[in-house]
Amino acid sequence: MVNLIWVMMAVIGIAFAAANGTMEEVNKAVFESAKEAVTISIGMISILVFWLGLMAIAERAGLLHKVARLFMPVVRRLFPEVPPGHPALGYIVSNMVANMFGLGNAATPMGIKAMEQLKRLNGGSDEASRSMVTFLAINTSSITLIPATVISIRMTYGSASPGEIIGTTVVASTVSTIGAVLIDRYYYWKRMRKGRKP
Repeated sequence: MVNLIWVMMAVIGIAFAAANGTMEEVNKAVFESAKEAVTISIGMISILVFWLGLMAIAERAGLLHKVARLFMPVVRRLFPEVPPGHPALGYIVSNMVANMFGLGNAATPMGIKAMEQLKRLNGGSDEASRSMVTFLAINTSSITLIPATVISIRMTYGSASPGEIIGTTVVASTVSTIGAVLIDRYYYWKRMRKGRKP
């Protein structure tokens, strides 16, 4: 359905440009956008490769394992239905650590694996479990310490100080994550309370 919407938007846009005699501007915009997309991609690749390299070094040095152990008590409290030592907890922590360093691309495979494990714990049901909803809320808001992707975009466009957003990003993402957890817990409590009523 989404693909159909994009195709229809492109067809309607081209037809409108042809009717108004502005095809030259459309062609120019297409080529300029393609050039800009390549420039942004190259800029993002360089910074993402740098941070992924640092993450790989940190992983081999055992730093990520220590960070994961540090977050495990918090994760266990957030996901009480997940048994201790279950693979889902490891994937959840890895996803959270990758998101904290602004590596959304690296976090995505871990998030998918975490959801797969949580779905198995849920008996393969298509209905989301409490843990799945909580994980989605945290993953969407995610505390970010170093917004690597945004910094790379700012560097590509020649920002004088691309890292100046780190402080505000930490505050905003922390508030959003706390808000997501509180809202998740509120609706869980509300649903459980409703279920207890005769």
